[in-house]
This record gives sequence, structure tokens and C-alpha cells, in this order.
Amino acid sequence: MKYPETPDGRYFVVKGRLWRKSNPHLTELTRQLLVNALIDARRDVQKFKDNFHRLRYARRCVHAAKLSLGERGSVWWTDAAPDEN
Repeated sequence: MKYPETPDGRYFVVKGRLWRKSNPHLTELTRQLLVNALIDARRDVQKFKDNFHRLRYARRCVHAAKLSLGERGSVWWTDAAPDEN
């Protein structure tokens, strides 16, 4: 499904909410490996809902993947524009 993007290409919009896009400077291989890790971690979040320690670890893995993709944490653009998310 294709969502509308902001003119600067940094966000896509879902139900009126901005979501930061992945860093476009990542190589395709790196991006795909990180997306695969994110999918696996999200699957583990669902799988380990009843196990506090494994759930906590799975959530940390989701966060780490999103940081590496550039969807969280420091912004990946370099023009000093603020993060609108």
C-alpha cells in the first residue's frame, strides 16, 4: 500500500500522522537486513507476550532495528531541519 509522502521525502502520512521514513542513504542490502530483523523482532513481540524477559528483549530489538533504519533517534538528514514526528 502506498501512503502519501511529505514534499521533503522524510515522512509518510497514515491517518493524519507523520511517520519518519527509513534513511535513503542505506544500501539496499543493509536496508533489507534491517527490515528482516525488524519483522522478526515484531513477530517475537507477539510470540512472547506472556514472558516478561523475552518480551522486553524483543521490544529492544524492535527499537534497535528502527534506530538503525533511521526511523527513530537522530535524524538522517543533514540540513538541520527539526524532526516533525
